[in-house]
Amino acid sequence: MEAEENLSMWVGWVAFAGIVMGTAGLLNILQGTVALFNDGYYTAGGDAFSIDSTVWGVVLLATGLILCFTGYGVLTGRTWARIVGVVIASIDAVINFAFIGAFPIWSILAVSLNLIAIYAISVHGREAQILRS
Repeated sequence: MEAEENLSMWVGWVAFAGIVMGTAGLLNILQGTVALFNDGYYTAGGDAFSIDSTVWGVVLLATGLILCFTGYGVLTGRTWARIVGVVIASIDAVINFAFIGAFPIWSILAVSLNLIAIYAISVHGREAQILRS
């Protein structure tokens, strides 16, 4: 009973962070698959970077899989998931920032959600462990 009294509203945000990470992972897997099978899909005029579509697809697939597993770990209150979650959400924010010239609305939304997830996991992630016990 005492552990429940120490919970803040941020437990909901930690759960939201886990769900966002899982959803972002699924979207990265979808984007990576598109990049692998359609070479010209992600070439937009004015991009500041030039990378092979196959390499980009593999990077998106890898981060997507890691995000999915980490999102599940965050939802179940695993300590390793909090650490990996902050790192991979930071990497995903940078990846989405790279797309800001091609997809500005989605990029800003994805970066914002990643920042909320990083804050919720790093500051209030321990509260999810209390719910598990």
